[in-house]
Amino acid sequence: MREVASTSKAGYFKAIKAAKNKHWSSFLMTATPQSLWTAKRFAYGRAQPRFPSLPGAETPQQMNNVLLEHFFPPKEPFFLPPRLRPNKSAPPLTTDEIASALAKCSPTSVPGPDGIPYSTWKQVNKINPSILLQILAPLVLLGYHPA
Repeated sequence: MREVASTSKAGYFKAIKAAKNKHWSSFLMTATPQSLWTAKRFAYGRAQPRFPSLPGAETPQQMNNVLLEHFFPPKEPFFLPPRLRPNKSAPPLTTDEIASALAKCSPTSVPGPDGIPYSTWKQVNKINPSILLQILAPLVLLGYHPA
């Protein structure tokens, strides 16, 4: 009994496959230039969307905004301390200390918060060391030391 069931099951699926092939062949034989695109869609299926779906973004402009916010989050505002107090016990800054600190910095590293590359600071110090001393010495005296 089991053998008869498997034979009839195999025959059933074979008949369905043959009917599909016969229909597909007749469809292609009678295809017009306009219906070829339908045949292509049947053969390959519908194209997948080119853009991934993003939560909360339906239009390209919304997708653009979501991606920008994700990869380039807004910077937190930089606040100075409300009041600087002079630090009279701070030793005076010297040009040698500035040169030593700049020597430890790679000229190809990312610039600090000011956006000026270290290679520029090194060139300024090489040309005239007193410029950086005049800029930085008051900050040390006021106790402002950014980390």
